[in-house]
Amino acid sequence: MITVMFAVAMVAVLVTLALAVVRALVGPTVFDRLVAANAIGNAAILLVAVYGFLTERPQFLDMGILYALLNIVGTIAVLKYFRFGDLSHPGGEEPTK
Repeated sequence: MITVMFAVAMVAVLVTLALAVVRALVGPTVFDRLVAANAIGNAAILLVAVYGFLTERPQFLDMGILYALLNIVGTIAVLKYFRFGDLSHPGGEEPTK
C-alpha cells in the first residue's frame, strides 16, 4: 500500500516537473524562467528521494541533498550574473548601467 502511494507521489512529481519545464520554456521574463528552473531542480530532488525510498536505497537521499546544495548555489550564481553582469563582481554596490 505504501509503495503504491509513493508511486502515485512520483507520478505527481513528474507532472509538476513537466509543468515547470513548460513554464521555463514559455515564461515571459527571465525571472519567471529562473523560478521555473529552480522548481525543476526541486522536483528532481523529490524524484531522487522518492526513487530512493521505493528502491530501498538510502544513499539516494545523500545524492538529493548534494543536488539541493548545487541548486541553491546555481540559483544564487545566476541571480548575481543577472544583477551585476559578471560573476566575479564583488557585490555590495549598485551595478553600473
